[in-house]
Amino acid sequence: MTRALYSLCGADERRFFSPHCWKAVMALAHKGLDFEEIPTTYARIRAIGGGVSSIVPVLDDNGRLISDSFSIALYLEEAYPERPSLFNGEGGKALSRMVEGYSQMIIHPSIMRIALLDIHAILDEGDKAYFRQSRETRLGTPLEVFAADSELEKASFSAKLEPLRHMLKFQPFIGGQTPLFADYIVFGALQWLRVSAGLAMLAADDPVMLWFERCLDLHESRGRTVTAA
Repeated sequence: MTRALYSLCGADERRFFSPHCWKAVMALAHKGLDFEEIPTTYARIRAIGGGVSSIVPVLDDNGRLISDSFSIALYLEEAYPERPSLFNGEGGKALSRMVEGYSQMIIHPSIMRIALLDIHAILDEGDKAYFRQSRETRLGTPLEVFAADSELEKASFSAKLEPLRHMLKFQPFIGGQTPLFADYIVFGALQWLRVSAGLAMLAADDPVMLWFERCLDLHESRGRTVTAA
C-alpha cells in the first residue's frame, strides 16, 4: 500500500510549517495509517499529480488524490470507518467547522503578523520571491510594514486563545476526553507558530500550552520537524 502526503517545507526539508499540512498529518496518525510525508516547496506544488492542486496538503492514497486538510479528514473518515473516528458523528463535524472558523479568522491573522518575516526567512530561495509577491498583493502592503507591529501582536496573542482556555477548564481536549479533528485544527495553527517563530509568548503553565504539549505527545508529533531556535 502506497500513501503519501505532500507537505509544505522550508529550505530545510525537515521544517514542515504549514498549519493545514499539520492538520492532515495528525488526521492520518489519528487513524493509524502509514504514510510518507513528501517535502514540498511552493515551487513544487504544481507538479503534484500533474497539477491537481495549487495548494497543499495533497494526499495520494494509492492513486486517489485529495487536497485541502478538511477534505482529507472527511475522506479518511469515510474511507477508513473502522479506524478511530476524527469526528464521532455529525456533531463533531459541525464542531470542527466552528473551530476552523475561529482558528482561521482569529488565530491565523495574529500569527501572520507575528511570524510573517520568520516564515519568509526559512523558505527555499526559489520560494521567497513568490511568497513576497503573493502575500504583499493579498495584504496590500510590504511584508516589513505589515510585520512592524509584531511585538504588539505577541503581547496580545494570548488573549485570542481565551475561548480555548475556558473550554480546557472542563476537559483535556477540544474533542472531550480524547482528541478529535477539532483539536488538530488549532494544534496546526500553534505548530505553525512554533516551527516558524517559537511560542515564547505563552507561559509553560498556561492551560493552552499544557493542551498543546499533550497534542505534541500524540502520534510521535514532537519529533517530526525542526523547530525555531
